[in-house]
Amino acid sequence: MPKVTFLPVNRTVDGRSGESILDIAITHDIPLQHACGGFCACTTCHVHVKANAEGLSVMEEEEQDRLDRVDRFTPQSRLGCQAKLGTLDVTVEIMNLE
Repeated sequence: MPKVTFLPVNRTVDGRSGESILDIAITHDIPLQHACGGFCACTTCHVHVKANAEGLSVMEEEEQDRLDRVDRFTPQSRLGCQAKLGTLDVTVEIMNLE
């Protein structure tokens, strides 16, 4: 079972292949914002992938279009609602932590 480490809260939790980073966060009470409910209509679930980006689903055009509008965009940026876990452990940093 792949694991996701969430920074800066320093929590590592189990996930399932095909499950989004946002869904994993919600399941484990990780404070990842999601104003649109996970429908790729906002950018509040913006994360930076710190390790094993290849362990996530390929970014689709709709996600890329949203990410073009975020503050602190980097090549490691993903939306938690769109990035789905594969078989590798990943580490993500929550960008909109309040």
